[in-house]
Amino acid sequence: MPAVVVLGAQWGDEGKGKATDQLGGATDYVVKFNGGNNAGHTVVIGDDTYALHLLPSGILSPGVVPVIGNGVVVDLEVLFREIDDLTARGVDTSRLLVSSNAHVIAGYNRTVDRVTERFLGARKIGTTGRGIGPTYADKINRIGLRVQDLFDADILAQKVAGALAQKNPMLVKVYNRRAVTADETIESLLQFAERLRPMVADTPRVLNDALDAGRTVVFEAGQATMLDVDHGTYPFVTSSSATAGGACTGSGVGPTRIDRVVGVAKAYTTRVGEGPFPTELEGPEGDWLREAGGEYGTTTGRPRRTGWYDAVVVRYASRVNALTDLVLTKLDVLTGLDKVPVAVAYTVDGRRLDEMPDNQSDFHHAVPVYEYLDGWDEDVTAARTFDDLPAAARRYVTTLEEMSGTRISVVGVGADRTASLVRHDLLPR
Repeated sequence: MPAVVVLGAQWGDEGKGKATDQLGGATDYVVKFNGGNNAGHTVVIGDDTYALHLLPSGILSPGVVPVIGNGVVVDLEVLFREIDDLTARGVDTSRLLVSSNAHVIAGYNRTVDRVTERFLGARKIGTTGRGIGPTYADKINRIGLRVQDLFDADILAQKVAGALAQKNPMLVKVYNRRAVTADETIESLLQFAERLRPMVADTPRVLNDALDAGRTVVFEAGQATMLDVDHGTYPFVTSSSATAGGACTGSGVGPTRIDRVVGVAKAYTTRVGEGPFPTELEGPEGDWLREAGGEYGTTTGRPRRTGWYDAVVVRYASRVNALTDLVLTKLDVLTGLDKVPVAVAYTVDGRRLDEMPDNQSDFHHAVPVYEYLDGWDEDVTAARTFDDLPAAARRYVTTLEEMSGTRISVVGVGADRTASLVRHDLLPR
């Protein structure tokens, strides 16, 4: 049975939660495999809107087992606040599994995140200040805390002491902050241990056993391709692997078990935080697109930077991830435009580049080359088949498909989970 990866093909906020949620009815497990509570998924079900930050969006689908994989960094306070909020709204969260190997965000990681970002000044990355990057740095530096450490007090104490031996001199001498005590860190973590214990599992074994038994597993990425620590617009990226390869390392499921890789892209482009963005719109056009699309961060509320669709970026995402399908979201937002610009290439110092520049400086200076496609005035939010769309909207979709190198299998035409039209089934049969 299929294992399907769902990931962002731009800079995030493309509507991955909705895509994963649509698969949920035919899915047995949904796995979050990277990131933390630094990005959110918004899912609209009827009149109800759910903002998920750390939990996999599959938690909203009855019968689906949501899994937080080993590649995720977990803020336990956020986790349980989110669980409590969903429970209060009648959502069953009892099936949630958390990898014993997932790393835990300690209070000192949040402190380090905030003070180092301020210290960078004009060179800031644009992090959310939630401790994500420092926790991944601890993981790579082998001084991190894992979920399983909460159940061995001696190991936890040793690891916290080792981490603080490195962090306190920096906090005190470089950033003029007070030293963090081991006791306060341990106490803040252990308050969640017993509540967490029933959820903890050997999730790689659970997932591989599920695939062996013919179950369907969906792997859900946080962030997106252009924020991947290896393949994104470094250094203005996240601290984890948000591409298809991250689904394997972040879940413990091997690459030969993956059947489909589904990329999600908006019918235009947005990003949050610092870094290059060739099609970015300044002034009234950007403000209009932001308001029309409701482009404010699910987790932070920050206004997103907005721009036209960039076919170069999506072609790159298609290649890096070996995308089999593309979900195009928010087509309805473009209704009413006379012409819709699409970036088909860049110019850099007079040179035309049809593919993503390999050089960071070239991408920073890239100027988009636009083609202008006919717009449409008709309301598309009620469309449920491709033929329901106006002719100009259909041409827009098929032209993007040709430019982006991947078939567009699903088109989103509104916020609700039912506001989509399916051209090709995302699940192999």
